[in-house]
Amino acid sequence: MNANTQKFHVAGPAGRLECALDLPEGEPLGIALLAHPHPLYGGTMDNKVVQMMVRAFTSLNYVSVRMNFRGVGGSQGTHADGLGETEDMAVVLEEMKKQYPGLPVALGGYSFGTYVQSLLQERLAAEGNPPERMVLVSATAGRWVTDTVPGNTLLIHGEKDDIIPLPDLFDWARPQDLPVVVVTGADHLFNRKVHHIREIIAEMW
Repeated sequence: MNANTQKFHVAGPAGRLECALDLPEGEPLGIALLAHPHPLYGGTMDNKVVQMMVRAFTSLNYVSVRMNFRGVGGSQGTHADGLGETEDMAVVLEEMKKQYPGLPVALGGYSFGTYVQSLLQERLAAEGNPPERMVLVSATAGRWVTDTVPGNTLLIHGEKDDIIPLPDLFDWARPQDLPVVVVTGADHLFNRKVHHIREIIAEMW
C-alpha cells in the first residue's frame, strides 16, 4: 500500500466493497480502474503487479482505483465466478465517475482480473460508453478471457508464463491482430520482472 493511498468503501450488490484510491501529482487526466488476480488463489488489490499498474497510471496523471473482490479483505460477499465481480467493478466505476466527471476511463487487469475487465468492457460498450483503452497483464486466454477485445488493447505477457503459456495467448490474439508485448524471462507472477510493467504502460499508453 502506497503512503498516499486512500481507503474507502462502496455499497455493492453483495455487500460492502473495500476500495483504494491513488491520486496523481498533477491534474487528473483520466480514471484507471484496476482488477486483481483470482481471489481463491490469494489475489488481492495489493498484489505487486496491480500496485505497479497503479504507479504507472498515476505517473500518467490518472486517478487509480482498485477494489478487493467479493470475500477478499474488507469486501463482503463470496466469489461469483467473475460475473458478480464485474457487477461490483461497474458500481465502483460509477462512483468514480461521479467524483471525477467527464474523464476518460482506462481498464486494467492482471490474470483473472483481465477476464473481469473484458466483461466490463463489453458491458460498457453495449451501454454506449466504451473505455478509452484496456491494458491486460497475463491475460487468461484459453481459460477465462472473452472472445474479443478492442484493437487498441495493450497486452503484456511473460515469456515463461506457466499458467497461461505464451502460445495460448498468441492463438487468442492472432485472429484479432492484436500486438503483444512479451517480457523476456518473466513468469506468470512477474517475479523480479514486475518493474517492466510500469515502464511498458508509461511508454506505450
